Amino acid sequence: MSFLDAAMGYPTGLLSALLAVVLVYWLLALLGLVDFETDGLEWQADVDPSELSGAAALLVGLGLGGVPFSIAGSLVVLLAWTFSCLAAMWVLPTEPGLLMQIGAGTGVLLLALAWGVLLTSRLIRPLRPLFKTHTAQANAELVGQACRVLTGSVDDKLGQAEIEQSGASLKVRVWAPSPNAFTRGSPARIAEYDAARGRYRIEPY
Repeated sequence: MSFLDAAMGYPTGLLSALLAVVLVYWLLALLGLVDFETDGLEWQADVDPSELSGAAALLVGLGLGGVPFSIAGSLVVLLAWTFSCLAAMWVLPTEPGLLMQIGAGTGVLLLALAWGVLLTSRLIRPLRPLFKTHTAQANAELVGQACRVLTGSVDDKLGQAEIEQSGASLKVRVWAPSPNAFTRGSPARIAEYDAARGRYRIEPY
């Protein structure tokens, strides 16, 4: 089987479509049209998994948390696509009959996804400290200080802001009652610290 046939056929064709979406996403990121680190699809290393839902909570449970979703998801798709494409070229053609090839292809797809998740969880380990949100040692000292919103929006579950301190920036988890007018770049003030969840409530500056 040729490379093109393997990439477009079953099961690799499904992953090829996902890979195309990933490539478009990173092209937009290079053009500055999306922020791969702080847009609404991301989570940080210290986000409580109970605050997440759906695919995000599942990926965190599989050991893919601690880095932006775009990085973990892209690696899973790329590695699974590579595994599936190689298997489609070298293994699937040996299966006799269409039904056998479909069954084998489904097995290859599942194995490719499992292999992609497992290898990605190992590859992102050294990257996690780069994306960890650091909480101030004296949380009460931050109350009353000005900050700048980093996420596209802030609600009662997710949000992130940056505080300038002595020439350095400190990223903290924040929240605000909905509805509100906070967007990326909005000035705000730290109103109080939520010790139970390790985050700060903000209000308009």
